[in-house]
Formats: sequence, structure tokens, C-alpha cells
Amino acid sequence: MASEPQGGLTEYIQHHLTHLTPHASKSGFWAVHVDSITVSLALGALFCLLFWLKARKATAGVPSKGQAFVEIVLEFVDGQVKDVFHGDRRFLGPLALTVFVWVFLMNAMDLLPVDLLPWITEKFGVGHFRAVPTADTSMTFAMSITVFVLIIFYSFKAKGFSGYMSEMFTAPFGKHPLLWLPNFALNLVELLSKPVSLAMRLFGNMYAGELVFMLIAGLFSAGAGLAGWALYGAGIIGYTVWGLFHILIIGIQAFIFMVLTIVYISMAHDHH
Repeated sequence: MASEPQGGLTEYIQHHLTHLTPHASKSGFWAVHVDSITVSLALGALFCLLFWLKARKATAGVPSKGQAFVEIVLEFVDGQVKDVFHGDRRFLGPLALTVFVWVFLMNAMDLLPVDLLPWITEKFGVGHFRAVPTADTSMTFAMSITVFVLIIFYSFKAKGFSGYMSEMFTAPFGKHPLLWLPNFALNLVELLSKPVSLAMRLFGNMYAGELVFMLIAGLFSAGAGLAGWALYGAGIIGYTVWGLFHILIIGIQAFIFMVLTIVYISMAHDHH
């Protein structure tokens, strides 16, 4: 249930969009967002622990429900990797699994009631705490830049330094010296657009979803009397409907981030 400050809905939303940062932290993009880091690390540890426990207890006979679920996820992710990437999957398979499950769990934090985690942290003297790491550009860019580094690494690994540099300066227009700069400029823009598109697509969808939940939560305390009860009922219906729809968005965005990661690394192996 929403706990709306005296400043109304605008102040309520601004309050919930404020990250938890150390006093000595820089502002803006370079700020250290303790809430995003804490939640993402906790979910990552939870993911590793659950999958490790299921792998440790795995049997060749009839699997338990937990083992069957893990096997379904593994087969689904491995199937996506097989369809796109035709090289050695020993690294890319676990990477794709980690990306999919971790991003899904971070996205799923958006389904918690808006005021639940802030209410809990306020009991410990923490005034601002955002629960959705993927609604934070710092987090989405951190993940996309990691993918970008892997793209560069696999490009050099598959083609060698001279081969990759030759590709950067000679594709797609040809090897004529006058075309070297246009080729390099086009390839550089294409390369840099990959982490930007990865980060902004995920951030935009999750930020919008978080904002809609906050707007709906504002209905819970937006009036008094009969009108207040009507808005309260509208808030419950809105929360339920948007929550059901948002489950689809959460899964799709995790899937897209995973698939694009596989595609970009697969493209790094291809020769023009």
C-alpha cells in the first residue's frame, strides 16, 4: 500500500525514483547506487545457490520438480545458443544462462509492492531504496559494457589482430584506401551501438514499468470518502492487470537481452 508524502503524487514518485547513494558519491551517471548493487548481488547469489543445490541433488531417475524446472531452463537456453552460435559453447552457454536468469530475477523485483522494500529499509534508517536494478542505467550499462568487452575479445580471438583491423577498415565498401575511413567510421558506429541498444532497451522498458506501478500506487491515497474508496478499488484492479501484463514484459526483456548477447558474440566470430 502506498504511503504518499505531503507533497502529493509528484513528490511520492520523486521519492521512490531516488537511489540510495553514499554521501561521498558523485552525482548523476557516475554515482554509486548502493540499492542497485545490493539487490543485484543478492539475486545473483540466490541464482547461483539454487542452481548449485539442484545440480548437487540431481539424479538420473525421475527428477524432482525443482530439478525438472532447472533442466527445462537449461535446455531452453542451450537451444537458443545452438540456433545462433555454432562454435564452442562451453563458455557462451553458461553466460547465456546467467544473463537470462539474472536479468529475469532483477526484472521480477518490479512485481513487489512499490513501498515494500522502502518500508523495510526505513526501519533501519535508510530513506531511499529502489528495488529494481534494471531500472537503473548504471546497472544496465554495466552489463552491456561487459558484453561489449566480450565482443571485442572474441573478435580478436576469432580473427586475430590483423584480421580484425583489416575487417574494420575494409568492410563493407571494399579495400580501396579512400574507403578506409568511411569503413572504419561505419563499423565503429555499429560496434558502439550494440552496448547502447542493449542497455537502453532494458532500462527503458523496466523504468516505464516501475513508473506505471508508482502511478497506480498513488491511487491508494489520492482521495477520501467515497471517491477515495473508488480510487482505492481502481488502484487494486490496475495493480493486478498491469502486474499480469508486466510478467510478460519481464520475461521478454530477459530473453531479448540473452539472445542479443548470443547474436553479438556470434557475429564477432563471423568474417565479412
